[in-house]
This record gives sequence, C-alpha cells and structure tokens, in this order.
Amino acid sequence: MTPSERKSLVRELESLPAGTLVKRTIRGAERFYHQWREDGRTRSRYLTRDEADELRRQVMRKKELKRLLAGRDGVPRAPAAASYRTDIATGRALVELTKGVEGLETRDMFPAVMKYLRSDSTDRVLIVCGLRRTGKTTMLRQAIRALSPAERRLAAYVKISETDTMAALKADLTALHDAGVKFVFIDEVTLMEDFIDTASVLSDLFAGMGMKIVLSGTDSLGFWFAEHDELYDRAFTLHTTFIPFREHARLLGTDDIDNYIGFGGTLRTGSILFDHRDAKNDAASFRSDETTRFYIDTAIARNIQHSLKCVDAGRHFRLLIELYEAGELTNAINRIIEDMNHRFVLQVLEREFESGNLKLAKRNLVRSTDPARQAESILKADVPKVTRRLMDILDIRNADGRKLGLTDGCAEQIREYLAALDLIVPCPVEYMGKANASSERILFAQPGMRFCQAQALVFALMEDKAFDGASAKERKIVRDAILDEVRGRMLEDIVLLETIKAKSGGTKSVFKLQFAAGEFDMVVADRESLTCELFEVKHTTERDDRQLRHLVDREKLAATEHRYGEITSRTVLYRGRDFRHSSGVTYRSVEKYLMSL
Repeated sequence: MTPSERKSLVRELESLPAGTLVKRTIRGAERFYHQWREDGRTRSRYLTRDEADELRRQVMRKKELKRLLAGRDGVPRAPAAASYRTDIATGRALVELTKGVEGLETRDMFPAVMKYLRSDSTDRVLIVCGLRRTGKTTMLRQAIRALSPAERRLAAYVKISETDTMAALKADLTALHDAGVKFVFIDEVTLMEDFIDTASVLSDLFAGMGMKIVLSGTDSLGFWFAEHDELYDRAFTLHTTFIPFREHARLLGTDDIDNYIGFGGTLRTGSILFDHRDAKNDAASFRSDETTRFYIDTAIARNIQHSLKCVDAGRHFRLLIELYEAGELTNAINRIIEDMNHRFVLQVLEREFESGNLKLAKRNLVRSTDPARQAESILKADVPKVTRRLMDILDIRNADGRKLGLTDGCAEQIREYLAALDLIVPCPVEYMGKANASSERILFAQPGMRFCQAQALVFALMEDKAFDGASAKERKIVRDAILDEVRGRMLEDIVLLETIKAKSGGTKSVFKLQFAAGEFDMVVADRESLTCELFEVKHTTERDDRQLRHLVDREKLAATEHRYGEITSRTVLYRGRDFRHSSGVTYRSVEKYLMSL
C-alpha cells in the first residue's frame, strides 16, 4: 500500500460514524438503534429501516478499512495467478486492464451498475447482456475503474473461454472469496457450455455469501434462458442491445438522424473501446452488405445456436433441430432476417406507389434548368410500371432465396428468439372502423443493420435488366428516390420504437392508427385521462401543407377523439426547425423530440 493510498483510507475511516448498529425486539416489532460512546457514556438514537441499512453498510465498511490498515498480516491475499483455473486479473493487472477506458463516456445504464455494486442486497447477481459491439466489456472495465482504490483491491476480473466449466469457475470463486475478494466481474460467461444449466450457483452460493457478481456476455439468449430457469428472481438485468438516438448522439458526438439511420445499433470504434479483434477493422459498423451479414452471423445466428445447444441438453431446438443437425440453422436465421428486410422494402415500394416519390423526382427533373440533372428515360418513364417492375423483381429475389424450405413454425420460432435478443420489437397497429381489429409491425432495434441490407437490395434492383436502357445517372435517380423513402419509413420506425420504450406501460399505449384511407404515423393514448397525442413523421427539412392533411382532417380527428379521448396535440416530426402552423399543428425537430425522450 502506497502512503497516498493509506492516507485515503484513513480519511475515509475518520469520516464514518462511531459506534455500531443495535437491533431490539419491542412488543414483537423490530427496532433499530445507533449506539455509541460519548464522554464516557453510552448514547443511542432510534433509526428508521433505511437509516439502519445505511449504518449497517458503514459499519461493514469500517471493519473492511481497519483490516486494510492493519497491514500485510491483516489482509487476506488472493492466490497467485498461476493457481487459478480460469483467466483472472487482480491487483496491478486489474489496474492495467482498465487504463484503456479512462476518459471514455459511459452508457446511460452505467449508474445502475454502480448502484448494484454499492448496494446491500445479497443472493442476486447483475447481468449485463446484449449483442456484440454494444459496450458490455467497456462498461465492466469502467465499473472497475470507478471503484475506490480500497475497493479495487477487493475486485477481480474473470475472462471466460469456451474450454472453461462451471466447476473451474466455482473453484476460483471459492479461492477469491477466501482471499477477501468482494467484487467479481465475469466476462463472456455464456461461453461456458454448462452456464445456463448451473447459473444458480453464482447467485445462491457466492452472491449469498456477500460477493457482488457482474455477469456479461454476447449470448443474450443464454441469459434469457438462465433468467427464466436457474436465475429466476435472483438477477438484475441490464440490456445493451438497444442504443437510443439520444445516447448514440452523446457517445459518438453526432446528432444527425441520417447517421443514426445508417449506423445506429452499435458503437463504432474510435468513440467507444471494444476488446473484440474485429473492432479494429472498418467492418466494425454496418458499412456494407458483407460486413452486415458477418455481424448477423457472428452476433446473432451463432448466439442463438450456441444458447440452444447449451440449454437443457438441446431440447429447446424444438422445430429447428433438423436445420441444426444439417448445419443449416445459421443460414435459416439469416434468411428470416433478410426476409423481414425484403418485405420491408416491398412495403416501401407499395407506399412509394401511393406517395409518388418517383413522380416527385420526375417533377423536380422537369423543373430543373440544369442539363446535368436531366435524365430523359426517367422523364419518359411510366412510374407505376417501373414501381410494379421493381416489386416483381424483389418478390422473385425473395422467392429464389428460399432454398431451405423453412416452415411457418420454424420462422415463428426464430422470430421468437430474435425478440428475446431484443433485436426486434412488435409495434401495435390499430384500425379505425373495425371492431377490435389490430395487427403488428416489426421494428428493428438496430437501424444500421436494416438500412444496410435494404440499401444493398436496392442497389441490386438497379442492376436488373429492366434498367438496361438507363444510364448510370438515371439509375441513381431511381435508387436515391427509393432510398429516400426507405429512410422515411425507417425514421417512422425509430420514432415508434423509442416512444414505445419511453412511454408505453401503465395507462399509456403507443401505436399506429390506420384509417380506410390514410393513417396517423403514431398515436400516444392515455386510457386514464382519456387523452391522446397525434404524430406524423416526415424525413424532410421542408414544410408542405400535404404533410398536414391527415392531422387537419375533421372526420379523422372526430373519430379519433370518440375512440381515444381528447386530442391534446398534433405534431409533425421532421428534420427542420420548430414551427407553429396556423391550423394549430406543431412542426417539431425529430432530433429534438428523440433527445427529449
């Protein structure tokens, strides 16, 4: 212990209250008192339960500090690293491990990690889980660094490998406990094949003995199974997969919604540190169809396969067992994700057919006086025919990709696991005029993944023989028109997803409202106060009265108020400046709205 560390411990010890906690039972009820000696007399003060819990923590901390200040003979020592059966860092190695995270911003959930470490709760572990490159290992290292020097001496970091077992980890944790270690951070714990079926050892035994155990891993599905069985009601869980726009903007220093549409879902190298070797490559973000598929393979498909293989002797494969045994499950999972995105682009084209995005591009070309912007074949094009052709091509590509013969049951089971991974979230769609009619819209928690695949698909469409007579410039005009519509649809999904996560629950519900003709992109209804808010979402910086047509439609407004209650606000979320329209509709920056959630 250095002189400065010793002074720090002495100052902390002197700041803690004298005396101890006393519990008495009076007429069958527990009463707590703070008792201490002052001026040769014993004094006491009645405490509430919360005050008693705080004093208990302070008394335990005093005992800890006195042991540390007692010197080498008074402090248990962790075994030498060579005697461990798993890869463990303590002492100086732990300090070196955390140097790389110095100065880095923390995730919004980071205070919850520290709250667990400083709490008096026992019998519970903390789970930090999510897909790869969402900041889990970084958060563990930041938590270690946030410990006081005295606490860090009682901490250990365990890096699990595929060859480790729960028996080996249990032996090491026993040795660490005997050495006085209190804080244990176990990274990639789901790599152990027997973790899911034996996880309760960590909560029932070691957390029960007072150790604070933080578990992290990329196999979120493995944690999901463990939580529903071995760790039922004995774990706090933090999910890292969903990174909202507000947090993405803060961590990466950009508040551009298009940047979030293109790359949202992971934290890119350079702003957040990752320990995975792929993080040093340009492939770390959704930069191409190839890198996106690599991410789906490694972070999602193998995640599901590994967890299913490890839980309950593989019995949870259910309908997927034949695909797994044939080595086709990874392809099947990729197929389902691609199928969702094919259908997404199909829906965009269907909407495009109505909204006339290509028609708008055509009109802009006609108005343009710049010869470089003129594209003759587009000016002459039959826009509905072009759109139908694109949809036909997409359907053909979608059908050609179904080489695996997936049944509806298999597809539904895979979607169930994707939801358990926090990758997809259902959004309710309600229909006006149809009694109790509703459906679901699938929202992706990682927009960059969806946009990259959609973009690759649109690029492929532009190479179809239907465009043989079109120049590169003309193909780009059509491609950009469709991609702009893709961004618009994705912006709706982002707003819906983040609002659902922020406001759903209790008396409030968030959903899309569909009419026989037209829709409200989002409704936030409160069943208790019988009020609702209406939103249109537009991927544009311009204001246009056509954007308001549903929000000022008296029939739609009357029907909505009749069903959901008083309309308290009508808002267009777009990429421009805040503005109040004469109709009473408010234009609001979508970035500001998302930042405020």
